[in-house]
This record gives sequence, structure tokens and C-alpha cells, in this order.
Amino acid sequence: MRTFTLLIIIGCCLTSCSKWLDVKPQSEVSQDVLFSTEEGFQEALNGVYSRCAQEDSYGKEITCGILDVMAQNYTIPSLDGKHYRQTALFNYKDDSLIARKDRAWKALYNGVANSNLILQHIEGKQKMFSGTRYSLIKGEALALRGYFHFDALRMFAPSYVSNANAKGVPYVTVFSKAVTPISSVAAVLDSVIADLNNAKELLRTSDPILSGGYIVGYPLKDSSTETAGELFLQQRRHRMNYYAVCGTLARVYLYKGDKANALNNALEIINANKFPWTKQNNFLNPDPEKKDRILYKELIFGWYIPNRTDNLKDLFRSGSQSLHVATSEGQIIYEVASVGGDDFRYKQWLSEQSESSGTYLQLEKYTRDGDANLHYQMAPAIRLSEIYYIAAECTFDSDPEKAWGYFNTVRLNRGIGATITNEPSRDVFLNELVKECRKEFYGEGQIFYMYKRLNRAIVGQSGILYSPADNIFVLPLPDDEIQFGTR
Repeated sequence: MRTFTLLIIIGCCLTSCSKWLDVKPQSEVSQDVLFSTEEGFQEALNGVYSRCAQEDSYGKEITCGILDVMAQNYTIPSLDGKHYRQTALFNYKDDSLIARKDRAWKALYNGVANSNLILQHIEGKQKMFSGTRYSLIKGEALALRGYFHFDALRMFAPSYVSNANAKGVPYVTVFSKAVTPISSVAAVLDSVIADLNNAKELLRTSDPILSGGYIVGYPLKDSSTETAGELFLQQRRHRMNYYAVCGTLARVYLYKGDKANALNNALEIINANKFPWTKQNNFLNPDPEKKDRILYKELIFGWYIPNRTDNLKDLFRSGSQSLHVATSEGQIIYEVASVGGDDFRYKQWLSEQSESSGTYLQLEKYTRDGDANLHYQMAPAIRLSEIYYIAAECTFDSDPEKAWGYFNTVRLNRGIGATITNEPSRDVFLNELVKECRKEFYGEGQIFYMYKRLNRAIVGQSGILYSPADNIFVLPLPDDEIQFGTR
């Protein structure tokens, strides 16, 4: 690994009266000074989240950019002002695609490096911390390390179902200049699972979100307790909280084909009843200040991206040269002519725009025109709906009726009244599940990973199918990773 040089520590403005991640860059301080106090560890951990909000990371590319382009969710215009056309064609020799995927790789391993630095310095310093802060900070850092490695694996290595013994990515556990060799796909997954399970145990006794008094909601506009108490302990859903670790474990176990453990972690979230479904009046409210466009209460975990609003507006709202979807294609995705006629997601996330050349659908999921909505600007990471989808997939073989129940629960909360109950075919179930996931995660990057995990063809524009293959699903490693001997 050569990405240790990308370390960035960003100080958190701890006196902020609104949000813990209102950050301002500070001049670099020595590690010994930074990690000499509990507050220094808090700053370092907040810096990891702040870095993840950048455009090359979860603030754009790894959420609504490169991955959703490859999932064929956008109609890329012939005059491609955003330079994504070759990405949609999986042309991994294209300079723009090379630059984007290399920056995403470096962003992920920057997160790994910063997490490792925290873990390296926190060991043996329990007495420095008040209350349960030691377990909380260490647990989050371990969870983030596992999360970043898993996304790097899903982007830059074959899937487990394709070739579990293939070369994966480096699993880096120390902050060092030494080169870390690449581990197999299976070995990386085992390491991710180990980190996440260790994080889960640490957070089990330290995470405020587990308190019965912690009420998930709209922090400034209802009875939520998410902004109560010490600033560092607020907004647990903006961080790798206990349930976010459960959700990530459910993802990883499912990726590995371990449905029993995936289901156990999914059910831990469902049975907690901590995360309420979004009310129709909040999702569809015409008043921008009363609207929940992102389905905020349902976020198990999301990246707080307050400084990305203008970038996302430019990405999606610059006319037909933006990332958009042709009206006919969007209507097919959301099945508007059949079960999707009343789909809240289609009504709120896509708006029809007109130009001289015709109409197209503009993505509004990240729209903010000066209004606060009911929530902050977020990049969704793990949704309650995904947890239900995982539970459904893991349950189908043993109890199809229960699996369709999980599936129908999400659809009913999206305005689709038609249910499926007596269908025993697994092929039918997976077809329906993939269609629903594409609607639910539109503009969030997750559907590409689903196609890859299931080894299914990607459904392109005009019905074009991209057959599952490593030359489609595996982004090439950066050249310097190859040059320095990691592959």
C-alpha cells in the first residue's frame, strides 16, 4: 500500500452549537500532541468522517457518481459535460474514468490510514478517557476500517460468488510505510467481519443509540433526542453507530453467502424498532421546510455532507447535460405503467424537465434550494429498507411467505399497495427484489454492488444487458498499486 502519504487530520470545531462535523482545516499537529488527550482522539475521528464527505469519496463518486453511472441508472448525453460517457461503457482505459476510480481508491485507503492511526495510538490508553469514550472511539475506528475495506473490495476485486480465492485488495491494519500485500477475496471478507464484530462488542456497551431514551427523528423539528447532551455523542446516525455495524455485517455476510449471520444482524435492527418508516405527509409535503426527501428517519447510517450541496446541484441540475434519465427510461425503472403508478419515490425523487430536444427526468433526491427540509444534507449509507431486503433474501428459501412480507412492507411504505404473497419461485423473487432495490437506491451506488454480488446482468438503457463478468464488475487497481508490488 502506498496511500499512507494521503493522511489528513482535520480538526473539528467542537464549539459548534449545531452540528459536530462543522469542520475547519487546521495546520497539521504532531501525532504525539494530537493523541495526548481525549479531545485529540475525538478530533482525529471526526476528521475521518469529514474526509469521507469529499467529492472523491462518499460526498459524490462512491455514492451517486461512478457506481450509479456503471449501474446504467443515467442517460448519458452525447455531449457529455460531466465526462461519464466512457464510464457508462466500462471503458477502463478512459483517462476520466481512470482518474475518478483512482481518486476513489485513494479516498478509501485514506480512511483506512486515519482509522489505523487512531487505533495505533489508542491502545493501552483507557485511563485517558472518561466514561465509555475509549470503547466508543475504538469501536468506531474499527468499524470504519472494516467498512472502507469492504467497499474497496466490492469495487476493485471479483465478487465472492465469482471467485472467492481471487486476489482481492490489501487489508491494512497498521499505519506504516511498508507495502501491504493483497489478500484473497475470502480473506478480506474474514478480516472485515472480524473488525466489525470486534467493533460491535465495543459499541454494545458504549453507544448512546442503544439507550431507550435515544429517539430517532428530525433533530430540530420534533421530539428527537439526537441533538441532546454532549456534542461528541450527538447525531449517532451520522457515525458508525452500533446498528450501522449490524447493518454492515448483514451486508458483508450476505456478500459471502452466509445468510444465517446476515439475517441475525438484520433482525437485530428490525426488532429494535428504533428506526420509524417515513410518514407519507413528510415525504410528499409540498412545503420544502416540512419535506423529508431523503427518508431521514430510516437512515441507519449516513454521511453528513454539508458542503456538497452545490456540487450535487451542478451534477444533477445543469440541464440535459447533467446526469439524468430519459423520461421513458425512468418510467420503466419505476414501473409507472403498472405497480409504480403511485410510487412516492418516483414522484419525489424525479421531476420532469423540458428542453427543445424533449423531456427528461431530473434527480431531486439531493436537491436543496436554500431550504433546510426536515433533515441535513446526507449521502445515505445504510437504509432501513435495505435491512428488510436482506431479511427477505435470507428468509426466502425457508419461508417464502415471510420473505414476501418483508418485501411488501417496504413497498407499502413507498406507496405501492399491490402485494405479492403466494409466489414460491426464487427467480421471480430475485427479479422483483432487484427491481425494487434499483428504485430504492437510485443515486446511491448500491445497486451496482447488488448486480455484482448476485452475478446478474446489468440492465442498461433501452433494455441493453451487460453480462456479468470481471471486465465489467472489477475496476482496475491504480497503476502505482501494481507498480509497487501489491498485485
